[in-house]
Amino acid sequence: MGKKYLTTKEVAELLDINEKMVYQLINEKGLPACKVTGKWLFPKHLVDVWIENNTINRPSPAQNLIHSVIIVMGSHDPLLESLISLYNKNYPDHPIVYSHSGSIFGLRGLKKGICHIATSHLMQEDEIEYNFEYLKNFFGEHIPAVVNFCYREQGIIVKKGNPKKIKDIASFAKKDVTIANRPKGTGTRLLLDHELKKVGIDPSHIKGYDNEFSSHIEVGIEVLSGRADAGIGIKAVASMLGLDFISLRWERYDLLIPKPFFFERNLQQFLGILQEREFKRLAERLEGYDIKDAGRLLFPHA
Repeated sequence: MGKKYLTTKEVAELLDINEKMVYQLINEKGLPACKVTGKWLFPKHLVDVWIENNTINRPSPAQNLIHSVIIVMGSHDPLLESLISLYNKNYPDHPIVYSHSGSIFGLRGLKKGICHIATSHLMQEDEIEYNFEYLKNFFGEHIPAVVNFCYREQGIIVKKGNPKKIKDIASFAKKDVTIANRPKGTGTRLLLDHELKKVGIDPSHIKGYDNEFSSHIEVGIEVLSGRADAGIGIKAVASMLGLDFISLRWERYDLLIPKPFFFERNLQQFLGILQEREFKRLAERLEGYDIKDAGRLLFPHA
């Protein structure tokens, strides 16, 4: 065991100063010390604390956060939730915290510096590309790294047997149809608004348009319970809940990572799982996913 108390000489050697300076630090800087039978003794653990407290330019807890916790904000996804649970099981000392507040709010969180990864599936006007135009609007030329997580099938979740005979988005305007919607700022809500505009339907004419639910699972539960007849969501949720599904499109779902964080060890550990068999098994358990490009760096281009 190390010594509990240091002498004046030992403190001087530790701090690389003259012994007379030690007495000055006691009087002027509060260096912890006690006098026993005429000799100064210094509790080692208190000296260590004193040195730490007098260190300037040390990183704040927030600056050290990336070394212990990864904060993810943005779009909700059940496969991502399963992957995060797997990661947290494998790396309990470096956990991931996931807030599914919607794609737009993920981008805002990234810009404010309150998260390390944003998740997004924001379809562009050309209906082909995803996320990049939004990233340019938020970040200009300094957009974060874009890593693909998956492709997933988006569509209309309906009751088993589809009793209201819903065929497409235009069916939402039927008087006897009530929908469950996602909040503003989510990629799914933006997709619905895009599709309604294409077919010329005013959202105010849709029953339930203002009933917002924070996840795909919650939308599915509204349909399962009978409180809603339909809702925009992903195939994986319809399958999990035993509901029917009308496909609209496959969409790209990406992880957006600021370049200063990209090569941090725990972040690379997380991205590394995308190449492992365990992740493939998670994806195989759910319908409506394609992980052929999982982990692929889309920007900057390799």
